[in-house]
Amino acid sequence: MQCLFCKIINKEIPSDIVYEDEKVISFKDIHPKAPIHFLILPKKHIPSVNHLEETDKELVGNLFLVAKNIARDKNLNGYKLIVNVGREGGQLIDHLHLHLLAGWKSPEEREIPKMP
Repeated sequence: MQCLFCKIINKEIPSDIVYEDEKVISFKDIHPKAPIHFLILPKKHIPSVNHLEETDKELVGNLFLVAKNIARDKNLNGYKLIVNVGREGGQLIDHLHLHLLAGWKSPEEREIPKMP
């Protein structure tokens, strides 16, 4: 059985894709925690940071470079990157992903949002 994100990667579930290449996909979060909230994930199914292998180093580095490029392309002057690990860390979908959060206008809005 595939996870929700694998179904999005395989185009079995529609999503609002922001970026895609052969190894990475990014799309808008359907439950945003900020005015701008994108998810960035490898197409390779890796359940969480705890499941990373030495061979995943380049892929993980690429996730951060994709995040930087998306922020640049969207003219985001500042943003937060969050990775939740495991249920106790707030991870709801067992597929490694970065949250890119941005778009706050006032200091009160700049708090790190609580992930469900």
